[in-house]
This record gives sequence, structure tokens and C-alpha cells, in this order.
Amino acid sequence: MLNRFRKLFMPLVLVALGLVSVMAAPPSQAAATSNYFQNHIIDQVFRAQTALAPATIYVELATSTATAQACGTEVSGGSYARQAITSSLANWAGTQGAGTTSASTNSSGSSGTTSNNAAITYPAPTANWTTITTFCLMDASSGGNELVYAG
Repeated sequence: MLNRFRKLFMPLVLVALGLVSVMAAPPSQAAATSNYFQNHIIDQVFRAQTALAPATIYVELATSTATAQACGTEVSGGSYARQAITSSLANWAGTQGAGTTSASTNSSGSSGTTSNNAAITYPAPTANWTTITTFCLMDASSGGNELVYAG
């Protein structure tokens, strides 16, 4: 059932290529939702439970491949820190297209995707971060739960 759900709803949350300006090349796969995220959607839609709605989403960079269970090996040191994006209409586009901010349309587009409305900028590394291969959207500034991943 979960695999069918994943295939059916995977396009729900895709993040625009080039989300992270540090990445040298676009992700080699489309973004996917984590098991944690899928479980919360199932609970909300089918079981009338409280919706998953983090006030802030944090962008984690990793040097190894993420899975639906966990993000890859997170970069550490060298001035690295996850970048925070407040959950809002201004910061995340509706499904109508990049840059949309209107609440009156309630993501009425047919793309099934969202993207960040502003560039996400990391500080200049003060040590080698090695090769960034993956990014994950998380619900905490450290640790926390993976929501979406691509790489």
C-alpha cells in the first residue's frame, strides 16, 4: 500500500532544480518524499489526524545518497549550517508556478510541484565540504525528521 501511495503521490512535492546554489550540477533524480512525510499525509488524509506543518523547513546538504528512511551523510564543519526557510506563501511557490505567492488560488495549478521563491545561500566554506550529492528538507535545525530529498 505504501509503495502504491508513494508512486501516486511522489509528484506532490518536487523541489526546483538548482534549489541549492552550492550544488554544481542539477540533481540526478526527482525529489521524493520520506517515509515520515508519507506517514503523516496518510494519517491526515485517511485518518483525520493533525496535519504535518513545520513552521520552518531546513535545507540539509549531504555527501552521500539519501533514502526514504534518512538523509545521507550531512556536511559538517567549515562554516556549514542548515539553512532555514520559514513556511509561508512568500517563501514557497504554489503549484501554479515558480514565484506565485497568492493564497486565493490555494495551489490550484496542475504541476503538483513547489519551489523556493528566493535563492538559498550558504556561507563560503572555511574548510572542504567535499562533494555535495544530495539535499534534504528537514523539520529541525539539527537532527529532526526528513521530509523531502533529492540528489
